[in-house]
Amino acid sequence: MKFINPEDLYDPRPNGYSHVVVADAPARIIYIAGQGGENAHGELSEEFGEQVEQALHNLRAALAAASAAHTDVAKVTALIVDHSEARLAIFSKALRAMWSEHPAPACTLIPVPRLALDGMLFEIDATVVQQEIY
Repeated sequence: MKFINPEDLYDPRPNGYSHVVVADAPARIIYIAGQGGENAHGELSEEFGEQVEQALHNLRAALAAASAAHTDVAKVTALIVDHSEARLAIFSKALRAMWSEHPAPACTLIPVPRLALDGMLFEIDATVVQQEIY
């Protein structure tokens, strides 16, 4: 995949994402359903940051189940209840930590009034593109 951040656009890397991701075919495409902050027992922390960390842990588990890695992710969509600049900072820091020195995927953040479960504050889904066919 090719990750592009055009010079005519602001630098999104401090926020943990890229503006454009180009994936050439043929490729294996994997869609990961929205992963929330619930643990394996279905419990949700009341803390937004803990839910983000758990959701990213859940995303990594889903990727592993599909024999994929976070570096194969082309696009994520994040849903945040009661979005604020403070919550954006927590989410951006978590994305930067997850992708570290690797190019980050394209990302769309959508503020929402509610998610599927009571107390759920964050959800993230992913589209994965693997250039090598497994």
